[in-house]
Amino acid sequence: MTTNNQWSIEQNRVDTIKKVIESKKASLEKNTGHIKGDILEIRKNFWNDVTVNLDEPDDVIETYASIKQQNELLSERERSQGQIQKQLKILNRLHDSPYFGRIDFHEDDEAEVDSIYIGIASLMDQNNEDFLIYDWRAPISSLYYDYGLGAATYKTPGYGDITGEIKLKRQYIIRNGLLKGMFDTGVTIGDELLQEVLGNNANTQMKSIVATIQREQNQIIRSEGKKYLVVQGVAGSGKTSAALQRVAYLLYRYRNTLQAEQIMLFSPNTMFNSYVSTVLPELGEENMEQRTLQQYIDHRLGKNYKVEDPYGQMEYILSEDEDTAYQIRKEGIRFKASLAFKDLLDKFVDILSREGMVFKNISFRGEVLISADYIKEKFYSFDQSFSIPNRIHLLFDWLKKEMKKLAKIERNKDWVIEEMQLLDKEDYLEAFKRIQQKQKNRNSSFDDHEQEEKMLAKEIVNRKFKPIMARVKRMEFIDHLAIYKQFFNETKFMENTTMNWENICIQTLESLQKKVIAYEDTTPFLYLMDQIEGRKSNTSIRHIFIDEAQDYSPFQFAYIKQLFPHSQMTILGDYNQAIYSHTQNAPSILTKEMYGEDETEHIVLRRSYRSTRPIVEFTMELMKGGEKIEPFNRDGALPTIQKVESVEDLHIQLLDRLNKMESNGHKTIAIICKTAKESKRLFESIKEQADIRLIQKETLSYDKGILIIPAYLAKGIEFDGVILFNVSNEVYKREDERKLLYTACTRAMHELHLLSLGEKSKLLDDIPEHTYKMI
Repeated sequence: MTTNNQWSIEQNRVDTIKKVIESKKASLEKNTGHIKGDILEIRKNFWNDVTVNLDEPDDVIETYASIKQQNELLSERERSQGQIQKQLKILNRLHDSPYFGRIDFHEDDEAEVDSIYIGIASLMDQNNEDFLIYDWRAPISSLYYDYGLGAATYKTPGYGDITGEIKLKRQYIIRNGLLKGMFDTGVTIGDELLQEVLGNNANTQMKSIVATIQREQNQIIRSEGKKYLVVQGVAGSGKTSAALQRVAYLLYRYRNTLQAEQIMLFSPNTMFNSYVSTVLPELGEENMEQRTLQQYIDHRLGKNYKVEDPYGQMEYILSEDEDTAYQIRKEGIRFKASLAFKDLLDKFVDILSREGMVFKNISFRGEVLISADYIKEKFYSFDQSFSIPNRIHLLFDWLKKEMKKLAKIERNKDWVIEEMQLLDKEDYLEAFKRIQQKQKNRNSSFDDHEQEEKMLAKEIVNRKFKPIMARVKRMEFIDHLAIYKQFFNETKFMENTTMNWENICIQTLESLQKKVIAYEDTTPFLYLMDQIEGRKSNTSIRHIFIDEAQDYSPFQFAYIKQLFPHSQMTILGDYNQAIYSHTQNAPSILTKEMYGEDETEHIVLRRSYRSTRPIVEFTMELMKGGEKIEPFNRDGALPTIQKVESVEDLHIQLLDRLNKMESNGHKTIAIICKTAKESKRLFESIKEQADIRLIQKETLSYDKGILIIPAYLAKGIEFDGVILFNVSNEVYKREDERKLLYTACTRAMHELHLLSLGEKSKLLDDIPEHTYKMI
């Protein structure tokens, strides 16, 4: 492999790098001490160093300039302090493991061969003249991920393509500043390093392992030039890891024009946000904004309506009997997720531009100030060539003027005089103080009793009208719920609907009547609101990442594109993990048909790295087309299937299996149930016999240990060992639950066990017996 002499040379280099790092750290720590002193001094003497004079207008301007100058000085010092702290963090990480790779590259027409060492950040020598380590995101570092020995090319922003030959490609395992291993590799990253990384226990939070990036993952990370990057990757193929490293790459590549707050990740659930939260800070970058689509929906609708989340819908679909109501809802879920349904809403909006808008009365003290009919009449009096949002804006301006007129009339009413008489001294003085501030007349007094009453009356009425005006500003005079209900009462634009539309309408109206918006209605309802009020687009976000994209419907994706019209998008998912009803036998946003060919790059990841080869070979048999999945060559035990005859025995075998897995050294163990209801029932049954934690939709994070979790919440997360609690034919009996079962099984890294109360699910019948062990 390597000679002792080579090992010694490499260790000496590591030692030299450590000394450079320690020297740079000492210099930065000295500087940060000075800067901290400056900051404390500026804060302490801030007002002593500012000239404050408010006597004349010129003095006010001079005072403002003085304060601004002092504030800018403080901000500059604080920024410098932040930068130094960031550099110290990076140096601390480099000190323990300065780099993980090396290539010797002979550039064409150059005499010398350059040794390029690659780590998580760049490091220059003491004179800041030569690179000792290159950041893994630097253009030249792409050679390490994309090529083996021989001819190679990399792109540079300023000089175009640089060509040459890779003479050597070497990988290192360095821990605590000591060289633990090194080996020369071929085209892809060496299996030895992957074996070491993947053989470790799963962390409760995702690891950022830039040393093990594969060539196809590197293609994802460095992709540029297209509006959409769509990645279809099998379970455990490193999609999410590559996506987060792509964020780090973009922040590095466009560091002068792109900030972390201009990037947003749409993630599957809040627990997943915690799961990936440490990755970017480990790579020396600030975290981007993370949210779920449901968080956005709750923000928009949660105050006024009872909104079902995707897990509520999932529980219904997985738990209810397949009666008529169930079938109607499933049909409705699929149709409301489609672009055909969006087209129907667009037709409805076109009708609303001519007739059918519904408004609410604006009332005060139990009396109608402006009736809904009057508002409607005013709305349709505006030029019909104007869009609905433009007319709503004109209507809003008109309402503000009307409210001012009505407030003026209200001042002379008896209730205002009664309010005045009820004011105590403190309220009276407070009211007059506010009046003085508004009048900007510090010398006014209560000499004129009539003027005093007018001013107080105006203050009292304005205070009472304030919440009404706030509701008007929030467009609450529009009755969105009634308009959406009207959509399901209308039939004239539904002639081409080839489905059970009438019953879907009845079922939807029953739910809306209770002010409950089912999950399948949330995006269409928001879309309709925005078509009426005006689009709520966000132009500050420059790049959107959508993880678990197979769970998004075409309608939801169209809506996200409307919310972020100028954003580039990275869309990652797996067809085989599309577990929601609207994804069954429906177009996926991962398919090429959803995009223009010129604006999209598609990448497919087929190799699974998460699980051992026996687990991958077992799970791939669950899915049609599973033979295309390529397992990574990491050995392990066969998955097991165990049949038991009673609930008591099921619990006994579960607890026994948990004990064995813990004795095998596994730190994260998941008991995966089909539903939240089943998870809670199991937790209550065994919580006294094992140290376990129940994961629910509200759970924000989890630690190492044993947990019970519904299958749909386990998406995107990995565990050392997994036990599927009950895979009987009574539990997993529907064909459309196959992907849920597959998703649950693919969470396992090292051990997978399936328990069945009675006969196992027929979904497992076609799996070859040699791929598992029957107990």
